[in-house]
Amino acid sequence: MATEEDELLVPLLTYLKSGVHIGTKIATKDMKKFIYKIRPDGLYVLNLKFTDERIRVAAKFLAKFEPNEVFVTSARIYGSQPVKKFSEVTGFIGYAGRPTPGILTNSHIEGYVEPLAVVISDPRVDKRVLKEAVDIGVPIVALCDTDNSLKYVDLAIPANNKGRHALALVFWLLSRQILREKGVIEMDGDLTVSFEDFKTRIGITVEETASG
Repeated sequence: MATEEDELLVPLLTYLKSGVHIGTKIATKDMKKFIYKIRPDGLYVLNLKFTDERIRVAAKFLAKFEPNEVFVTSARIYGSQPVKKFSEVTGFIGYAGRPTPGILTNSHIEGYVEPLAVVISDPRVDKRVLKEAVDIGVPIVALCDTDNSLKYVDLAIPANNKGRHALALVFWLLSRQILREKGVIEMDGDLTVSFEDFKTRIGITVEETASG
């Protein structure tokens, strides 16, 4: 686990309060290298040092693309607002909810996009987009919890990808770091929107969030 002395993107306490490190009671073989320990209640705990490092790596990679070249989505309700704000801040193409089948592979459907990279919040929940990204041969960045497989994932960000606060913080940090890498803001600069703006309101539906 990271310590207070480590130079993290946000204070360690911010990560901890948001539950970014809290995994599930399942640890796949792929994700064991990112795990710090297992709690007495059986929940696996992710090493935040790896989470922080991977956010930086993912941001540096995604910063190389133009806004219309990256597709980001999350089928999770708590991932809807993070995806919406992430796309607003970065200019990337965002889709909250389950995209129409063929959105990446069928040029005849409405909303078809041709990305050069894809970002998903969960390889299992967003498996349709994952498969389509594999079919068209573009790199995949994914938030991965302790119970996820890394099959087909090119760049994994180990994180709690189910919690409302955790999803908001990871997407906020990724947004900020991408703008830093692009030179839009200083390397120690901040976003004009807060972490709170990335949180999905409790009780909101994906459709409401997607429609703004």
